[in-house]
Amino acid sequence: MYCTIRIRQGRLFLAISIITAFLLLASTFLHMFISYTATTSVKEGAKVPIIMYHSILKDSKRHGKFVISPDTFENDLKYLTEHGYTTIVMQDLIDYVNGGTLPEKPVMLTFDDGYSNNYLYAYPLLQKYGCKMVLSPIVRNVEESTQSQDTNPNYAQCSWDQLKEMSDSGLVELQNHSYNMHTNTGGRNGTKKKKGESDEAYRQAFTEDVRKAQEAFQENIGKQPTTFAYPFGAVSNVSVNYLKEMGFQATLTCENKMNYIRQEPEALFGLYRFLRPSGSTSEQFFSKVLNS
Repeated sequence: MYCTIRIRQGRLFLAISIITAFLLLASTFLHMFISYTATTSVKEGAKVPIIMYHSILKDSKRHGKFVISPDTFENDLKYLTEHGYTTIVMQDLIDYVNGGTLPEKPVMLTFDDGYSNNYLYAYPLLQKYGCKMVLSPIVRNVEESTQSQDTNPNYAQCSWDQLKEMSDSGLVELQNHSYNMHTNTGGRNGTKKKKGESDEAYRQAFTEDVRKAQEAFQENIGKQPTTFAYPFGAVSNVSVNYLKEMGFQATLTCENKMNYIRQEPEALFGLYRFLRPSGSTSEQFFSKVLNS
């Protein structure tokens, strides 16, 4: 009797041990599956790094977070071409999400604000290496530079003639960076909604500014941008709907992350960009960005 009970207890203990081990193993595999699924879902789609530049100047005293040297930009172009990357523009992404294709290793180079030094230094290097870039100027500043004919590379903006020349070359794609909302004055941060501002007042202010820029592009360049680059990366969620209503097909933010783009038009709203500061070599910068 005593022996029988001990045998049964032993079998019960063995059964419990087997079940426990099975549950632990199953839990481990489930956790691995969930982690793998989460990782692959985030990284599903074409890997497209987008780099964000602003100003290019020779004076090393001016180099910093938003200013690099012409040599740095040239080394960036060298690095990308030598490593088999193909520079693309927003139209390439728009074509892709609508059923088109992308090169095997795409990369996008974007310039915000429209400084005249982009024309003076970046544009000739694009011609030299056969690369492309996306340039998003502040339209009111373009108009002021066109009128004043000021070409000082330290602060002046591109003129309409310079922008048209670059656009006509096929190497530079122009996009919308607002008409005059690249400011932090009057209680507004870029194109974000002001505190206490009504939905209707914000809609009117935002859409009037963007449309004014679109009309200026049409008048001076002969075509309108398809993409809106948010000043300072400051985004109001409702603004996306207004942009879609106006026919925009994409938006660019300032968040330092990699893009994994599915072939769905909605995938182009809220694209990430890696800021390219001064202070690191092309290999240091791109080895970190391209492997993220």
